[in-house]
Amino acid sequence: MTRPARLAVGVVSAGRVGSVLGAALARAGHTVVAASGISDASVRRAERLLPEVPLLPADEVVRRADLVLLALPDDALADMVRGLVTTGALRAGQIVAHTSGAHGVGILEPVTEIGALPLALHPVMTFTGRAEDLERITACSIGVTANTEDEAAWNVGEALAMEMGAEPVRIPEAARELYHAALAHGANHLITLVADCVELLREAGIPGGEKVLGPLLSAALDNVLRHGDRALTGPVARGDTGTVRTHLEVLAQRAPEVVDCYTTLARRTAARASDSGLLAGPAATEVIRLLDDPDGRETP
Repeated sequence: MTRPARLAVGVVSAGRVGSVLGAALARAGHTVVAASGISDASVRRAERLLPEVPLLPADEVVRRADLVLLALPDDALADMVRGLVTTGALRAGQIVAHTSGAHGVGILEPVTEIGALPLALHPVMTFTGRAEDLERITACSIGVTANTEDEAAWNVGEALAMEMGAEPVRIPEAARELYHAALAHGANHLITLVADCVELLREAGIPGGEKVLGPLLSAALDNVLRHGDRALTGPVARGDTGTVRTHLEVLAQRAPEVVDCYTTLARRTAARASDSGLLAGPAATEVIRLLDDPDGRETP
């Protein structure tokens, strides 16, 4: 794959993602010529990861760059793109890449119309904005999206991802929304789930819940990534309705805010266990009946 020429990179803005990707591009031999950042956190982050890079208004950053990296919140991206095009900050021949997982290149249509090259480069990783994130990039994928029939653009996006040390994965424009939903459902909701579990252990008087859960959750994650539904274990997958009933009762008493989440995930677990042959039909029916009517109020 052809390596991009050495590029002048402008980062808009120096948030957790932008500062790390800017540093990764600099490590690959490109030159970060400017970045934008207003908050104290952005300034400190830029000082750590982009030393000696001037912090300038977004339009000035863009005017200096060959590669414009738009590391903005999803909902801010469209307005920023339109503004940069309207003011003439963006120009033909530039590479304009955003880091949003939720969007493909459709949101960069104004960029395409002026003759710049649009790309979506979404790192499949959660970042803290610290130096250790540079190593995380080398263990992650970057979702690359370009205009469908522009093979050269796809190649540029893949080459940039590889230069940063990541594994490029082509994400078609039409798949972008479902792709991002899958990532958010897994990573974001996993954090909520684990935090709830730590709190339940604390409520039970068990200290160090993080240490208790760590090996179990690490093994569960490794198993499901290796074996899929065959990794399912526990009372729902076994059809142990007595244990599930006890869980529902104690959660209703001690942590009612968790009951809906437990019930929803238990239903989904029962469905997957049933579909994969781990849970026999009658047992699955009993589990679902319990989850739908834990108090036994409905007439059979």
